[in-house]
Amino acid sequence: MSEGDSTGESIHGKSSVVFRFFTRLGQIYQSWLDKSTPYTAVRWVATLGLSFIYMIRVYLLQGWYIVTYALGIYHLNLFIAFLSPKVDPSLMEDSDEGPSLPTKQNEEFRPFIRRLPEFKFWHSATKGILVAMTCTFFEAFNVPVFWPILVMYFIMLFCITMKRQIKHMIKYRYIPFTHGKRKYKGKEDVGKTFAS
Repeated sequence: MSEGDSTGESIHGKSSVVFRFFTRLGQIYQSWLDKSTPYTAVRWVATLGLSFIYMIRVYLLQGWYIVTYALGIYHLNLFIAFLSPKVDPSLMEDSDEGPSLPTKQNEEFRPFIRRLPEFKFWHSATKGILVAMTCTFFEAFNVPVFWPILVMYFIMLFCITMKRQIKHMIKYRYIPFTHGKRKYKGKEDVGKTFAS
């Protein structure tokens, strides 16, 4: 390796203190993310709480509406990706390659695989709220706008986007919320035992 390259080595061949600090910080952050993975409800409650704090801050400061609008658009894009299948059925329509969603009752069960998994959806949504919250501390992001127009435009955009997504779901017959394969019960056990 050359001296002073981007891998964090200093001129003397030892890792720089700054590089080791940020590497360790990244490892701790990843460890906390890994530990939070099984606690879906707790993660979402914390994110909703953070979102509520953000909304109160924007309401009390009476500003940063454009930041809030951008956050709403970002969350809408994340939600659409969360509702969409990983492989778009409209692209697979003419092609016989790869897996497809079952269209008949007797076809094999295939779970719904999302384009954006739940954990990444939560992580990105939380990071978006934190970035928006940080923006409210800087006056440069407080662009004066007439906020009712932004609210109406966001509602229109949300309705049009969701209508398109629901039409897509109906056309290709998929439901983004599956809870596993159906379980069928066999014949009931009569309870008679044979004695030998």
